[in-house]
Amino acid sequence: MTRYFVTLALAIAAALLTPQVKAEKVVVYREGQLVNPQDVAAVLGKTRSIHLLDDTPAVPAKSTTMAAGSLAKTAASSPASARIARDDSNADASALSLPVRFAFGSADILPAARTQLDALAAGIKLLAPESTVTVEGHTDAVGSDAYNLELSRVRARAVRDYLVQHHGIDAARLKIVAYGKARPIEASDPNTALNRRVQFRGS
Repeated sequence: MTRYFVTLALAIAAALLTPQVKAEKVVVYREGQLVNPQDVAAVLGKTRSIHLLDDTPAVPAKSTTMAAGSLAKTAASSPASARIARDDSNADASALSLPVRFAFGSADILPAARTQLDALAAGIKLLAPESTVTVEGHTDAVGSDAYNLELSRVRARAVRDYLVQHHGIDAARLKIVAYGKARPIEASDPNTALNRRVQFRGS
């Protein structure tokens, strides 16, 4: 019995002393929401000590989401927004997520996505000239790991190319990374459209 209490005490002590991984905050824009370039620059202007290799998949990390309502005005409300945790404090947000629409199963960016990407580009242009931005490709859980990883890679690449070709942003400032379905933003519903996104962070 004494051994049980000693083991329990050690387990509790270990749990209390183990550093907790702080959940990352992501500002999530919905389709149709206006993206403010100043807000984009505020989030992407924060740098982190993480180095990602271009075109290299990375390991999953915990993340939490917040609605972009406190950073941008909503053009149209959606019932699905109830699934996103709202937080008025975006000061510690480290990334932002756009629901970039592509043609089914391809990397062709649909016209509906361009307004938000154009505002994002304006925000990137407000950053210091030497700053870089990581463009992350994410998918939902439909399909195999390999298929989704490759799809997320070509879609992230398509977004980078759009920013370079249509807005003159130096390609060297835009790094891409593919996560496939490994980092759902809405883990309770892996197939939801919320998980089909392109995420951006300062790097």
